[in-house]
Amino acid sequence: MSSVGILGGSFNPPHLAHLRLAETALSQLDLDEVWLVPVCQPPHKPRLEGDPGPRARLEMCELLISSSPLRDRLKVSPVEIERGGRSYTVDTLSELKAADPDRKLTLIVGSDSARSLAAWREPERILKLARLAVALRGERQEDVEAAILALAAEAEVVFLEMAPIGISSTAVRARLAKGRDVQDLVGEEVARYINDHRLYGSAALVDER
Repeated sequence: MSSVGILGGSFNPPHLAHLRLAETALSQLDLDEVWLVPVCQPPHKPRLEGDPGPRARLEMCELLISSSPLRDRLKVSPVEIERGGRSYTVDTLSELKAADPDRKLTLIVGSDSARSLAAWREPERILKLARLAVALRGERQEDVEAAILALAAEAEVVFLEMAPIGISSTAVRARLAKGRDVQDLVGEEVARYINDHRLYGSAALVDER
């Protein structure tokens, strides 16, 4: 039986905090792999700010994991992009489970997302399809756990031991809009891709030495 962690998101663009979260899940949980799953279209937004397109975000995710010492156990899944339309977590988990019923799924989320799970599509089914792995981001563990168990008393919840990292895709885009380098936020390969494709208003931001 394989055990796979699912880390979904817009990844607009992906950054080093995403990578650290995936690596932490691999290190602390009994997982064979962690898959980054870029959304095709967010369920509650008409479009993403400055979106270079799903394929570009997927390619950047592949570049992000390429430098990781755990890269052999990190994958990027196009499942939501190939499905098209609005991306709902319950649909993705259902599809992955149907493809391999014996596969154990772990959904990796931040505590802000975990506390808002009740607003997601079919949250009870999500908690039946996957274990929830939560990285705390300022919320109290007991509050997050109570919110989840209120949805499904039998839900399996684990908490990752991980210090918060002050990086967000919004901050990356804001820095790029000012013409500043973002290599320390996204890594060399993603920064080069952004620069080469002139994404998010970037221009000549990667040191060519």
